[in-house]
Amino acid sequence: MKKAVIVGGSNGIGFAIASELSKRGNPVIILDTVMPFSQIDNCTYIKTDLSMLDNDLFEELRNDNDVNTVFITAGFGRICEFDSISETEIDKLYKVNAISATKIIRMFYQRIKSDEGFYFGVMGSIAGLVSSPLFSVYSATKASVCKLIEALNIELEASNTTNRILNVSPGSIKGTKFNGGENDVSLTRNLAIEIVDRLYSRETLYIPDYEKIYKGVIDRYNNDSHKFGLDSYEYKIQSGRINTKSPIKIGYLSGTFDLFHVGHLNLIRRAKAECDYLIVGVHPDASHKGKKTVIDFESRMEIVGSCKYVDKVVVSCPEDSEAWEKCHFDKLFVGSDYKGTERFLKYEEYFKDKGVEIIYFPYTQKISSTQIREKITKK
Repeated sequence: MKKAVIVGGSNGIGFAIASELSKRGNPVIILDTVMPFSQIDNCTYIKTDLSMLDNDLFEELRNDNDVNTVFITAGFGRICEFDSISETEIDKLYKVNAISATKIIRMFYQRIKSDEGFYFGVMGSIAGLVSSPLFSVYSATKASVCKLIEALNIELEASNTTNRILNVSPGSIKGTKFNGGENDVSLTRNLAIEIVDRLYSRETLYIPDYEKIYKGVIDRYNNDSHKFGLDSYEYKIQSGRINTKSPIKIGYLSGTFDLFHVGHLNLIRRAKAECDYLIVGVHPDASHKGKKTVIDFESRMEIVGSCKYVDKVVVSCPEDSEAWEKCHFDKLFVGSDYKGTERFLKYEEYFKDKGVEIIYFPYTQKISSTQIREKITKK
């Protein structure tokens, strides 16, 4: 049987679609940041973060002739005032919801455009089709994807292929974790069946509950978009759906990073896997350890900042409590040899009421800047 790839299939409607495809005999590959919340028969899970798109993985899947179905359901957003969204959150919203989705479509586009039967679907949103105040950045990312799919389906039609890209643009879906809900497959199963049927029928747009709810919504928007926007704003305010808490987790790690080696890389990579946005502080020198650095400060800043796992590089503060005052991180990463020290016992107490988690990582064995320096000195 042909394989199906579900990007974001560990929860909600993505999980329900993956389950339905599995029931129809398709081996399923789920790509997500977390494991599927429940088991699916004949399913493979690969940890994938769309904010750091793994081009090699998607190229491998594109070149797998047994893959003939791809569905992107990954995405996130929250209802809130625009000025409560940080630049970090904006960056991740566009990367996950729009940029990575666009790149994945591009990777598979030659197969979609070919004569073979290839099925591709993307979860858009009704918020991407109408004015959606208090959902502004999320709706902008989804509008980008919706318009992209609309344009590409015209190109596909003009190229004489029968393949199309399905845009599924729902409103609220019960039985998902989106907007604070919980997974409940009994509430998403019927919708998943409908989506899969329409995907294999090569439809281009599916708006669930269109006749019952969303035809009227779209008509009101088309008749008077300004009034629609004001009404939408008031509805969200009155319904108490404003979410002031950002889902973005900021991590902070500091170090000298002299003679940058694989141990440094492992530490940074582990830290990035634990957060959405990683800030790395670089010490100007190694005087706190009674040592001198081999590599100058500006070069070390540039080396660390060039690492793909680092979102921002800064000059470190003498104390991590000072760094928190500047960066307001959610997670502090440090080597395991600091655990239990007087300094970090004080930090654990200091960060207790600030919602900061201190995570201690073991160092990579048999390598350190000191060891490298000693080898160079001996030679």
